[in-house]
Amino acid sequence: MKKKLLFATILLSTIFANSLNAQDYKTALGVRLSSAAPMINNSISLKQFISDKTAIEGLFSFGDPLALGALVEFHKPLASAGLTYYYGGGGYVGFVKKTNANTQKTSTEPNFGAQGVIGLDYKFANVPLNLSLDWKPELNIVSDINFEPAAIGFTARFTFGK
Repeated sequence: MKKKLLFATILLSTIFANSLNAQDYKTALGVRLSSAAPMINNSISLKQFISDKTAIEGLFSFGDPLALGALVEFHKPLASAGLTYYYGGGGYVGFVKKTNANTQKTSTEPNFGAQGVIGLDYKFANVPLNLSLDWKPELNIVSDINFEPAAIGFTARFTFGK
């Protein structure tokens, strides 16, 4: 019985250690700078790895429009250490201020949509810094149908955890 318990402990420790070393960071928080056209443009980015190759990224765009988005991203390593490419998709909700030209009254219009992402992600070896460059097209579904392909972004994040 003790041998089985020892074997199980060693096996689980090995699996856990391998999963921690599979990516270069666990959590990252920073700023994403983007073109002004998409619903989620300049934003705060929080990325959390939920497995060795899968991350969830939350984006909060403040200003006009005010928007909140979430992406599931699948990371694949490239030849250089710390460099991965990723792809994925998700959705967003945004609120745009509209002004009626006749009455000069301002209202807030909700927008819902889908977004995809493909990009490059680099984690510096001895510095807690992560840089990403991506293309994140958006398809607005509600309140008007609109496709926005010009969503190029650059993200700089502080990383912690491994």
